[in-house]
Amino acid sequence: MAETELDRAEKRYAQAKARLLALKNREATKARKLDTRRKIILGGALVDLAERDSNAAAMIERLIRNLPREQDRKAFEGWDAKQPAPASSPPALPAGTPSKTDEAQAPA
Repeated sequence: MAETELDRAEKRYAQAKARLLALKNREATKARKLDTRRKIILGGALVDLAERDSNAAAMIERLIRNLPREQDRKAFEGWDAKQPAPASSPPALPAGTPSKTDEAQAPA
């Protein structure tokens, strides 16, 4: 049986619809990944600040106490916002000390 023009058009429509759906899914995935990255960066910055600022540490403690899900609160059991990060992380550079990336970007 020969394929009619209508059949070909329906097939093209279905393919275009599938491509559109795939594009939307990729965009949604990209947006979720960016949202997660932002949360991780802000969380790290807040924890770093809490190590130096008691007001920030108190705010983190309040946030943890008010987490609605028990399983989320359990993730912070035994954790102290005021304590510095474990020694496995590289030491912070003193203020004004250029980092390797700063040196690499400096004009010659």
